Amino acid sequence: MSQHPDAVLVRRGYEAFAKGDLETLSTLFTADVIHHVPGNNPLSGHHKGREAVLDLYRRLAEETNGTFQTELHALLADGRGHVMAFHTARGDRGDRGIEVQQGLFFTIVGGKITDIDACTQDIDEEDTFWS
Repeated sequence: MSQHPDAVLVRRGYEAFAKGDLETLSTLFTADVIHHVPGNNPLSGHHKGREAVLDLYRRLAEETNGTFQTELHALLADGRGHVMAFHTARGDRGDRGIEVQQGLFFTIVGGKITDIDACTQDIDEEDTFWS
C-alpha cells in the first residue's frame, strides 16, 4: 500500500530528525514555518520561521546531550494538506528521564511543511522535564 505524498514528506522529516540532519529538515519547511509547543516550560511557545524551528530541534538535542529521540508509530493523512503523526518521545536530562506519547499535526502547502502543532499525553510531566 502506497502512502500519500504528504505522509511521505512527514516520514522523511522524522528520518532526518532521528539522524540530526537539520539540512534535510530545512528543505522540508517553508521559510515561515511555525512549530507550536504546548506547556509552560522554556521550550513552550510558537517557534516562528525555519531557523527558529531548527533552533528548537538543536536545543532538544543539546538539553538532553543527544538522547532525545522519537519512535514513530503512525501517520494519518487527509489528502487535503494535513498529516497527524503519533510517536513516543524519550530522553534524559540531568537526573531526569522522560518517555511520553506525543502527536504532531502538520499542515502542508505546496509540498512543504508550514505548521506543526504538538500535543502530549502528559503536559505536566513535560513541563517538569524541560524546566
